[in-house]
Amino acid sequence: MPKMKAVQVESAGGPLQLVERDIPEPGEGQVRIKVQACGICHSDSLTKEGHWPGLQFPRVPGHEIAGVVDALGACVEGWSPGQRVGVGWHGGHCGRCARCRQGDFVLCEKAQMPGISYDGGYAEFIVAPVEALASIPGELADADAAPLLCAGITTFNALRNSGARAGDVVAILGIGGLGHLGVQFASKMGFNTVAIARGQDKAALAKELGAHHYIDSSAQNVPEALGKLGGARVILATVTSGKAMSAAIGGLGLNGKMIMVGVSEEPVEVPITQFIMGRHSVQGWPSGTSADSQDTLAFSALSGVKPMIEVFPLERAAEAYDRMMSGEARFRVVLKMA
Repeated sequence: MPKMKAVQVESAGGPLQLVERDIPEPGEGQVRIKVQACGICHSDSLTKEGHWPGLQFPRVPGHEIAGVVDALGACVEGWSPGQRVGVGWHGGHCGRCARCRQGDFVLCEKAQMPGISYDGGYAEFIVAPVEALASIPGELADADAAPLLCAGITTFNALRNSGARAGDVVAILGIGGLGHLGVQFASKMGFNTVAIARGQDKAALAKELGAHHYIDSSAQNVPEALGKLGGARVILATVTSGKAMSAAIGGLGLNGKMIMVGVSEEPVEVPITQFIMGRHSVQGWPSGTSADSQDTLAFSALSGVKPMIEVFPLERAAEAYDRMMSGEARFRVVLKMA
């Protein structure tokens, strides 16, 4: 059988290993994709360290996948070989559970995720359910499209469902893998965009990304600074610190909302009186469906939103993963296939 290169984890906490595997065949309702690029996400650690319940090894990580349709399984319609497609965190749904019956596919009780439920994009080929596919616009390069399928959709989808309107003050808490895209999306959506990060070293970058204001959380009182702008209609919290979220929440304006997309083990503390008198709220937002991914890609191509990336070949996946986990990458790491 024809072979492919893949990078897999053989057991929980084990190293990323370059191996040779059989090229998989698509089953009914599935599509085989020739991978062109795959982003490395912090959530890939759930696979590498074996933290996801019921995870089966060996497993190939990766859920920010850009490629082309290579082969169709039985009963697949609407897609053709050679078509550019992407697969993100939402890697399939059952269509039968209570959540799916209400159209809430991203929260399917039997949801599938590439690199967790089945082998992901650290490989030359993958097989994915047809409902996981998103079309990639011709204007986007593969390496730029890949991070938009997780970090991009998470920030874009949260902002467009936030209730904020053009001209409202929208603050992006954190300028990292998620935040540097959040700032771009907020600016392109017409919000009065505020970037919040520690130190003055990111001030110039924030303005380049489209922020109208910058708040240095290490030198300024964030709620007071937001209050001078009239208070935030939305604070998109991309940081991985509940303490930092709690420190910023006082900057919400009337009917303001904090939307949490950064994951933290620390709780967020809410000032109850302020929340009552200001009709404030806190909300979490979990990525989106393949249709949302397609909207994210289309908006990015239309408006010029691009991730800042560092590119590595598949053979250096272990090094690339360590680079991402170190927090020193600016700002997303992408594996590019030969």
